[in-house]
Formats: sequence, C-alpha cells, structure tokens
Amino acid sequence: MKILVCISHVPDTTSKINFTDGDTKFDTTGVQYVINPLDEYCLTRAMWFKEKQGASVTVVTVGEANVEPTLRKCLAIGADDAIRVNSPAYDGFYTAKQLEKVVKDGAYDLVLAGRESFDYNGQMVPGMLASFLDYNFVNACIQIDVDGNKATLAREIDGGKEILDADLPLVIGGQKGIVEEKDLRIPNMRGIMMARKKPLKVVEPIEASPATEVANFEKPAPKSVCKMIDADNVAELVELLHNEAKVI
Repeated sequence: MKILVCISHVPDTTSKINFTDGDTKFDTTGVQYVINPLDEYCLTRAMWFKEKQGASVTVVTVGEANVEPTLRKCLAIGADDAIRVNSPAYDGFYTAKQLEKVVKDGAYDLVLAGRESFDYNGQMVPGMLASFLDYNFVNACIQIDVDGNKATLAREIDGGKEILDADLPLVIGGQKGIVEEKDLRIPNMRGIMMARKKPLKVVEPIEASPATEVANFEKPAPKSVCKMIDADNVAELVELLHNEAKVI
C-alpha cells in the first residue's frame, strides 16, 4: 500500500501574530513553524500502517524552501521520502490542484490529510482533492483500518460516530482520534540522522490559478474589562445584560 500524507507548515499556536503592508500580509518575523497538528495525527497513523502492514509512506507539502525543516521532521519521524511542490500555498483550491498532480504521478492508494490546517482553518483541501481525483472521501475521520483494498472507517458526527466501509483509493480528512495525542512521535537522534539521507524531491508547480485572494487580515477585538456586580444588585445586572451586552 502506498500512502501519501499531506503536510501543512503552520505557525506554532504560541506565536505572536502580526500583519504587514496594511494588514494584507502575514508577518513571519519571529514566528516558529510546526507540522499542522491534525496532519501529524495522520502521519502517526500512516507510520502504524508502515510498521504493521509494510506500507510505504511519502509526505508532501506545497511551499517554498523555508518549509523543508518541517518535511525533514516528518522524515525523522519515519516517513520514507518527501515531496515539496515549489510554490507558495496561495489558497485551498490552488493547493489541492498541486496535490492532485502529485497523487496521480505517484499512484497512491491512500491519501491522509488533516481535515483542516491550524492557520486558516479552511477545511477545503482534502475534499477538493478527492473531487479532483474522483476518489472516495471521508472527512472528520477518527478511525481507519485497511484490509487489502477495503477500508473500515469511523467519523465523528453529532452525538456519536458513524462506521463506514470504503474501497481504495481513498482520501481521508483526519482529526484527533485517528490516533491519540499520547501516540504522537518525537524524532530521536537516530531518526534525525537518517532523515538527512532520505530523499526530498522538489517538483515545480503545475499551471493553476488561486480561486481567492486576501483582501486584508484583522485581529479579534481585545476582550473588554470584566465588570463586577454586587450579588444583591440584580437590577443593575439585568440592565447591563439587556442594554450593554444585549443578550436578553
């Protein structure tokens, strides 16, 4: 089984976020980047298939040279090889079109991707990729097992989970639950040394146009100061909730 894991290179959630050029561009100064957490869950599950079923695991991202440390970390975790599409990831549509070419060229049986990235939270790429490829698709996946050409999956729904069967080839939009946080792997020294020798292939992007463009970014409004109301002053509390907070 050939597995492709789609990786997003995202800012660490502890990074301080700022914008430049009139709030039209993200300021990368001082920002630490990491593997998108939901993609890391998928990579960990792929490693299980590699160890238990002999699958090969390739990781891919769309990005410029600055994303390569993230791919190297994936290789250190245990991926066999990596592909970088040499282009900024302009938007979800553009990214999915680039990944479509990679999947077709590699004839992958299973494509794993986090259901969304933690920077833009678009939840678009896995679904669009499956549509472009005409592959089966399961989103919000919290469990996957593969036996031959058949996959048994579970996905999260309101109030519970749904069990599904699907044939390969298949695209998954995974999330926490596909593995648990305690199962995530930290690269050891041997893995880091081996990652330096593993192939990282750079391919040029295909011709495609982004479907969206950034008008501007805006930070959330700062939280207002908390007002303390005396426990006996119910009338003031009701007045504030009605006229100021406008929740009643």
